[in-house]
Formats: sequence, structure tokens, C-alpha cells
Amino acid sequence: MLPSLASIASRLKFRQLSLLVALEECGSLHKASQRLAMTQPGLTKALQEVESTFGTALFVRTPHGVQPNEMGRCITRYARLMHADLGNLREEMDGVLRGSGGRLAIGCITGALHSVLMGALAQLRQLQPAILVHVRESISIELLNQVNQGTLDLALCRTSVSSHPEHFDYEPLLDEDVAIAVGMHHPLAQAPQVTLEQLVESHWVLYPGSMPLRHLLERELAQAGLSLACHPIETASSLATMLLLKQDPQAVALMATGTMAFCEEHQIARRLPLTLQARHEGFGIATRRGARLSPAATLLAECLRTAAQAAKAC
Repeated sequence: MLPSLASIASRLKFRQLSLLVALEECGSLHKASQRLAMTQPGLTKALQEVESTFGTALFVRTPHGVQPNEMGRCITRYARLMHADLGNLREEMDGVLRGSGGRLAIGCITGALHSVLMGALAQLRQLQPAILVHVRESISIELLNQVNQGTLDLALCRTSVSSHPEHFDYEPLLDEDVAIAVGMHHPLAQAPQVTLEQLVESHWVLYPGSMPLRHLLERELAQAGLSLACHPIETASSLATMLLLKQDPQAVALMATGTMAFCEEHQIARRLPLTLQARHEGFGIATRRGARLSPAATLLAECLRTAAQAAKAC
């Protein structure tokens, strides 16, 4: 029988939640006890107390260590969220005491960096220069995992890639157009007209197969009855893509128009005169479902909306 909320709240200690996280990450009592500076018997006793509090076993003992069961994974996920929220509380309290704006941890996909985030951060710095901002660039699924764990306040990404989009609140911000980019010395860089068929044998730099931009290109090629040459280079890194376009005169890549504009401005790559028919999904602000944003995150969200409106007007 599941214990009551009052029973759990009266018996559970925050250090016990840290214990669950350490056990899941370390996978063994010995390593977790070293991380927490506890003896192994002491950790075993503490785990038994936590399992008694919840009225069920949370970890499965194996010859190779310990692994959380389904209930253990559930509780450990919330333990991480509570740990992250406590960290946010401390940072916000520190900001109040120092008269500053606190801290923010935000995630962003590559396409949103140039089109929205940079403008939003510039505006944020003008409104509240004392906010400490940590930015992580990654793919949507990795950013959503970090939002879900509480290590990011919000992310500019797509929730459709998640197997559990219901775990997130999502506010669409901007549709995203895409361009086909080649290096400055690609044979077709100056061509007035280009077809997909002319690019099939080029050295493609592709996003990994799980990403929306990869799916878009595959749909476009399928509609044209084409397929790519074997052995492309796969990367989700915008910097790696730019360097490959600059280095390899045969390289070609699909990229968001915001990134494309940056490449053209700095003469890294050229946009080919080729419009793709398949539509690309836009991006927006993703937060943990039901989470209350801090004042700093709320201010950033307003700046993101303003920057998105400005990008639409361009």
C-alpha cells in the first residue's frame, strides 16, 4: 500500500534523495558510498530507510551492482528535480541578497541561436545586466531530457521529438526555413540554378538520423526519386558543419536559415538557389510541465517572444 503524502513528508530527508541519485548514477553501493563519504553499511541502512518510507523496494541487487526498478526510476527522477529546484532557490536567494538578478540555465538548438536567442540575450542584458546566464547548445531530445531533469530552466527546441511530449509545456515561437549550403569553393557555389540531382554525389554533411532536418532532406529526396551517395559525415554540431564546408570544396549541408545567414555574412558558405518543397517544423519555448518559472526565466521568455516577432518581421 502506498504511504500517505503526510507520512512521506514527515520521514523523507533531502540527503536520502541525494543517495538515490548517487546510487542510480554510480550503479554500485561501493562507488555511491565513496561519492557521499559514507560507509557502505551506512549507505545500505540509509537505502533501507528510504525504501521503508516509500513502502517498496527501489533498487534491484545484482552480481554487478544495483539498478533502480521502475519505482526507483520514478522517484529518482523527482529527486533530481527537487535537487535542481533547491539549487535554483539558493541561487535566487543569493541574487536577492546581492541585489542582482539571479541565474538562468537555458538550452538552444542551433537554428534558434542566430534567429532568436542572441537578440533575446542582448535585450535581457540591457534589462537586467546582473543575471548570470548559462547557455547550452544541443539537439532537441538532449535539451528536453535536461529540462525534465531540472538542469535547464527552459529550452528553445521542438517537443515533437520526445516520446513523452506531455511532460512539457510548449509555446511555439518561430517557423524555421532551411537552406542548402556549400563551401565558397564548391563547383556549384556560383551557379544561377541548381537541382537536387546535381548534389547527390557531393560530400554531404548530415544531421543524425533522428533529427527533423535529416528527415526533411530524406523526404525531399524521396519525392524527387533520389537517394544520397553512401558514407556521409553525420554531426549535430553547427561548428563542425561550418568547418567542413570551409575545408572541403565538395561539401554540402542542410542548415537553418539563421545559421545560413551567419555563414554568408562571414563568408564561410554560400546558399544555393534551390528551394526545398518539404516543410520544416518550427521551434518554441519548452519548460517542464507545470513548473513555475523564476523571475529571471520569465523575463527571458518575454525577450524571446520579442526577438521572435522581430525575426518574423525581417
